[in-house]
Amino acid sequence: MVDIDGRFTIDVLRDLVRINSVNPSLSAAGVGEAEIARYTASTMAALGLEVHTHEPQPGRVSVVGRLRGAGGGRVLMLNAHYDTVAVGEMAHPFAAAIADGRCYGRGAYDMKGSLAACVGAVKALGDSGVALRGDVLIAAVADEEHASLGTSDLIGRYQVDGAIVTEPTSLKICLAHKGFVWLTVTVEGRAAHGSQFAHGIDANVRLGAVLSRLGRLATELRGRAPHPLVGPPSLHAAMISGGTGMSTYAASASVGIERRTVPGETTEQVVAEIRQVIDAATRDDSTVKASLTVDLVRAPFEIAPDRQIVRTLSDAATTVLGERPPYIGENPWMDSALLATAGIETVVMGPHGAGAHAKEEWVDVQSVVRFAQVLAVAAGQYCS
Repeated sequence: MVDIDGRFTIDVLRDLVRINSVNPSLSAAGVGEAEIARYTASTMAALGLEVHTHEPQPGRVSVVGRLRGAGGGRVLMLNAHYDTVAVGEMAHPFAAAIADGRCYGRGAYDMKGSLAACVGAVKALGDSGVALRGDVLIAAVADEEHASLGTSDLIGRYQVDGAIVTEPTSLKICLAHKGFVWLTVTVEGRAAHGSQFAHGIDANVRLGAVLSRLGRLATELRGRAPHPLVGPPSLHAAMISGGTGMSTYAASASVGIERRTVPGETTEQVVAEIRQVIDAATRDDSTVKASLTVDLVRAPFEIAPDRQIVRTLSDAATTVLGERPPYIGENPWMDSALLATAGIETVVMGPHGAGAHAKEEWVDVQSVVRFAQVLAVAAGQYCS
């Protein structure tokens, strides 16, 4: 079993957390990934990796480090995003303080601890001189927290056989997660002065008829037979807007809907369900005039436990941790769905911690080191 340089791995973790990489698509104060990309590229190059940077949009930089094998083996990608959400009310978001075995700061858990583990794993492989036939890639990607620019861009640039997306899972193996469809229903009315009820058509009130039926659909979705790993699908009315003034009938009103999908569901199915809601509201009231748009789709993810990447990771984790980790599902969406859709066998595993997108965020330091060893063993087996 290869040895992990624990001090190096923890130093990389702290260095990453100290760098502000707030996603500018989520916060006006966000600085993007340029600085953290420079650090990551430099760190990888110092380990002797072949390093490439990619910038799908200005300032949105991903870094790929390649440890080359002798040739003829499987190619494995270790994928981690290094953009973060906003710091909000965090008192010291970039301090990277360590207390009670935890490293605190924005992105420590989501997911700079994972990136540090990837770097530590590849360093261990290089230091050990283990003979690999296939290549190991570290993909430090931009923009996962918003539109996944980084992973989407890299899929077209690199041919890989398998991927481990290192989102934090408390050292459990994630085989499935939900997807989502964002939709907007817009109801048209007719503007008129509030005193002229005979001329106005209140779009807000008519939107209410749609909302009522959306509520019934949401209840029905939660009552469906659940997916064994991620549970039932769900729906919520995320944003509602309508009207221009107190004394004006609303000419238009809209609701933004998020529909969380489980593996096996399709966008076409989701759209058909929402159209049925609109049709029912229209049948009951012919003055309801509504349209539907699909704004963003992210597919759900699932991989069978007998796939090579899963069996390899499970065996490696058992060797390092002393027991076979459980298989789980997660509800948040991850870049794993993009990789799987591209035909790459993909699995998810990462270190322990808490506080993603929260005021207090931390990652367990020793779990980062142990996870680095899991990755090193898995890569050695998968790429041999």
